[in-house]
Amino acid sequence: MHDERSRELYDRALSVLPGGVNSPVRATRPYPFFVERGDGAHVVDADGNKYVDYVMGYGPLLLGHDLPQQVESAVQSRLADGPMYGAPAEVEVELAEFIARHVQSVEMVRFVNSGTEATTSAVRLARGHTGRDKIVVMQGGYHGAQESTLVQGETGAVASPSSNGIPDAFAAETITVPFNDEEAVRNVFEERGDEIAAVLAEPILGNCASVGPVEGYLETLREVTDDHGALLIFDEVMTGFRIGGLQCAQGKFGVAPDLTTFAKVIGGGFPVGAVGGPAEILEQFAPTGDVFQAGTYSGHPLSLTAGLEMLRFAAENDVYDHLSDLGDKMRSGLTDILEDRAPEYTVLGHDSMFKVVFTREGPRDTEGQCEAGCRQNPDCPRFGYCPKNRADVAAAETERWERLFWPAMREQGVFLTANQFESQFLSYAHTEEDVEETLEAYKEAL
Repeated sequence: MHDERSRELYDRALSVLPGGVNSPVRATRPYPFFVERGDGAHVVDADGNKYVDYVMGYGPLLLGHDLPQQVESAVQSRLADGPMYGAPAEVEVELAEFIARHVQSVEMVRFVNSGTEATTSAVRLARGHTGRDKIVVMQGGYHGAQESTLVQGETGAVASPSSNGIPDAFAAETITVPFNDEEAVRNVFEERGDEIAAVLAEPILGNCASVGPVEGYLETLREVTDDHGALLIFDEVMTGFRIGGLQCAQGKFGVAPDLTTFAKVIGGGFPVGAVGGPAEILEQFAPTGDVFQAGTYSGHPLSLTAGLEMLRFAAENDVYDHLSDLGDKMRSGLTDILEDRAPEYTVLGHDSMFKVVFTREGPRDTEGQCEAGCRQNPDCPRFGYCPKNRADVAAAETERWERLFWPAMREQGVFLTANQFESQFLSYAHTEEDVEETLEAYKEAL
């Protein structure tokens, strides 16, 4: 595999881009390969190397790199009409109607420009609605590059910023608890419930290897927020219209939040974000309410057209059935491989998301284990070993995954997300042959 052109581009990038990249997760060792183009379920790099792609733009590319004709035509038509207007366009109404029609907890939508903007706006709205300041977040949850959630700390301790440039006073308004720990979140609300505006949680920890909820955990979040007059915000930036199909992860798990943040899939590969929820809360955004939120590019017609047409295509075709079947095939195949080659490792993920975590311990007898990825089943022999939170994933062999496994998979033409923590994604463009090829690569790399 040749990489002279990528190395040359990286050398140039180091002179004009911090670290040679525009997002730190792209800074793979010893240097990233530069993508020239996408092709269905593949990417081709600047040196002509072709890879089966399971990064999929970190989630937005539900249909893969080649858009169906109806989606491409709609995007081209929109672009021909002018890129943006500084005034409302019909597509804003249409996409908001589509989301409200399919997501049970949503009556109204405010479009923004990114997942970070969506979570920032949702937190501000929750504070404005409740008149409280504290936010509870999950350790290992990721809600974008915003001051309220770039925090770290043990349960019960004062949180501290996880990045330079964030004042301690900002982090002091955020309380962190471990994901899947019912006792921890109940204790926090017993002690400080009258100060808490909202719990902000991903239904699945997408930036933590797709760790899923144990039975009853999301219901506990719903219960304690109701009991104390706080809001429950589901960050579905990653899972929205990818997990659970058109009903999203909240529909799959049967728990309705007060607010939901969206991005990624609803933009069809273009920048977008959104906050959704009941009219009673959403109408507290300006101009109908006193919570200020605005943006020059909010509701950008090109992004919303791509997202709307892609979601319409998914609703009218077998996209979600195809992805569910492929996801089960991938995760069950990985489970079989690990049983033979690395029985201590764990397969995680739901629907079109998947990841192998290099956990250090496992049961001696795996009979009766979850067949297509961990389902946090207490009767599974792996239940006591499978990751439940960020700390469990961090305790895995993260360096082995990044330094040895990722390069080995790349050498076999498989493009995975860059570290142990980031989830991987299937698309409608992937085939059973792609999955079989990938499973063979896992056999070699493991």
